[in-house]
Amino acid sequence: MSRSVVMTSLAATLGGVLLLAGCNRDAPSAAPPPAPVAPEPSPAPAAPAPATVTSVELGNAVDDQNRVATPASEFATTDTIYASVGTDGGSAAKLGARWTFGEGQLVNVSEADVTAGPQVIAFDIRHPEGWPVGTYKLEVSLDGTVVETREFSVK
Repeated sequence: MSRSVVMTSLAATLGGVLLLAGCNRDAPSAAPPPAPVAPEPSPAPAAPAPATVTSVELGNAVDDQNRVATPASEFATTDTIYASVGTDGGSAAKLGARWTFGEGQLVNVSEADVTAGPQVIAFDIRHPEGWPVGTYKLEVSLDGTVVETREFSVK
């Protein structure tokens, strides 16, 4: 065989091998599309904030918004005594005022409904014959739990 025939055969064989290597039939086709990602669930709506007592003031008069005009801790025997109670929160509640004299002698108990949002509620006590001189206490409760206490005196 001549040298040129061997070279031509060798070149043809190499060309065929290269063609086959380029046509790899075992290679996978395009990768499958990624699985869809499930959206994260929406967070549950937050529970409304519970009602809270934000302020308690005592005085002998309130304005048209139920706020004590002049805060006081000492009263005259003839005064009407007011408690101005500020509340806030996202839920309704029962607000209570328990007034006592001396060693816990009950003077008055009253309640009011609190609605969501800020508001001011006024409670009052009166004594037509005049208050006995001494020490008194107001306990403010929210849904039955005492949350604020104020002591005052009548002189």
